[in-house]
Amino acid sequence: MVGVRKYSNGDIEIDFYHQDEITEYKYSSNSKISDNFPKELAETLASTLASDICIEIYFNENGNPTHIELEECDYDNDEEN
Repeated sequence: MVGVRKYSNGDIEIDFYHQDEITEYKYSSNSKISDNFPKELAETLASTLASDICIEIYFNENGNPTHIELEECDYDNDEEN
């Protein structure tokens, strides 16, 4: 698992890296939107990223958070620069 996006409406998107490809799975609280991952599993995966986590929080025009992105930090690139 290389990334998770959790939105304020309850939707969760999870990126998996396997065989040189990234596949996105998602859970949606909106029954009209197609999802392909059960809520319980998506929430578990979202909470079990490695301890070295980089977080980005996105805000709307009113200053309210709309979603967060959690991903494993890549410190190797920082050391090379």
